[in-house]
Amino acid sequence: MTELVYVLNGSNLNMLGKREPHLYGTTTLARVQQAVEELADKLDLACEFRQTNSEATMVDWLQEAFERDAAVIINPAGFSFASVPVFDAVKLVQRPLIELHITNIHKRDETYRHSLVSRAATGVICGLGVDGYLVALQAMAMALRKNSPLAS
Repeated sequence: MTELVYVLNGSNLNMLGKREPHLYGTTTLARVQQAVEELADKLDLACEFRQTNSEATMVDWLQEAFERDAAVIINPAGFSFASVPVFDAVKLVQRPLIELHITNIHKRDETYRHSLVSRAATGVICGLGVDGYLVALQAMAMALRKNSPLAS
């Protein structure tokens, strides 16, 4: 059976490749999506790749993932640090949930160091640039197929 994985992207990630390239690089989110979807296909995963600047939309998508019994990879971006509604929605997800950040948030200034989402995430990947998306997808595939510790 093909497992369903939502790859959800938060605020300002639609500007990836243009916004602060010294931090986030020059790869666009469209290119990230293409790479993720290609890898998902190779891993026999169904992938819903989405981006929103709206906190309410992110909450709706997390609820949808819960209702569809999907696993989640989330780059919550700015929603990481102050969004209680996103945090509460993340807690609904019953399958593995991997939080992803392009930068190493622990090396950033204080505003970006403490993610609420991390409190509910199964695992966190940060600081690997956009390659972190592919690492997260590979980790998710293992979690869903091999009873890894992420799956429990």
